[in-house]
Amino acid sequence: MPTAYDPSPKQRREGEWFVTHPLSEHDSGAVAALRSAVAPAKGVFDGIAGRERFDAFMQSVPAPRDATFEAATVGGVPGWWARTPSSHKDAAIIYIHGGWFTWGRAEAFRNVAGHIALSAGTDTFVPDYRLAPEHPFPTAVRDVEACYHGLVEEGTQNVAIVGDSAGGNLALVLLSIAATRARPNSAPPVGAVVFSPITDLALTGESYRLRAEADLYFTKAEAATLARNYLGGANPTNSIASPLYADLTELPPVRVHVGDDEVLLDDSRRYVEKALAAGVDAKLDVWLGMPHGFALNIGMFDASAKALEFSGAFLAECLKSTASHRDQ
Repeated sequence: MPTAYDPSPKQRREGEWFVTHPLSEHDSGAVAALRSAVAPAKGVFDGIAGRERFDAFMQSVPAPRDATFEAATVGGVPGWWARTPSSHKDAAIIYIHGGWFTWGRAEAFRNVAGHIALSAGTDTFVPDYRLAPEHPFPTAVRDVEACYHGLVEEGTQNVAIVGDSAGGNLALVLLSIAATRARPNSAPPVGAVVFSPITDLALTGESYRLRAEADLYFTKAEAATLARNYLGGANPTNSIASPLYADLTELPPVRVHVGDDEVLLDDSRRYVEKALAAGVDAKLDVWLGMPHGFALNIGMFDASAKALEFSGAFLAECLKSTASHRDQ
């Protein structure tokens, strides 16, 4: 059995950036059942043929009460709004969906976006960025960047960014771009939350070895295929391909949630450590026994509800604090 991630004694003394959440009895049983169900497909790459099945799984997330949905285009990028009746004025969240850059549609993720919108009290837009291999790197980056600038040009001054998995990669890339290359008269993002982000497409994290057995879904060989599928020959250490290799100075607050049973555990840990070294307000939440993308398994895990609750409170505070500062 893998041991839980444990920072060095020096890191433990340095503060509150790292939090471990215990595995509940309910979640232990739920993970065991899920592990049994998905075991035959572990490490199997089915390319674009898997898109319909992936979307069906995401559409099975329970629809949130009190959220409404509408198709729209922002910055020339189509997508879906998840609206909440108590949204912050002049504020929005961009939620960038996962799927290893190969799978996923905004419509399939709208229920997830609705839960995020309600937890943060802020309307949330899911861009339908173009997928690989038909549209390899950096197409998805340019799409989410266009979406961000479109929101700002429409008058939305307070924007937070959220993403999961590959969407977490794109969220952190967008965060760096928008924070360091802000256009005249536009404000940088106020903060970001990412769930199980892919930050290193060079796949150098030790957790690919240490969590190889524990991970429910992925193997390093499959991850390498997915990375090549997206990169199309580009350098995996390019800073807009892998946010771990970016200059992280000047970033707004960042919160990262990851399962302890993920081969991507080190992608989260190393990104947060680098952000902290750059002076960023960053925090890592590691959820023991949880698989990749657990936060999106709404209704399945207790940990999902808690992660969304913590994330919503953080996002609401970022949006509120920034708006109040600008109004002064």
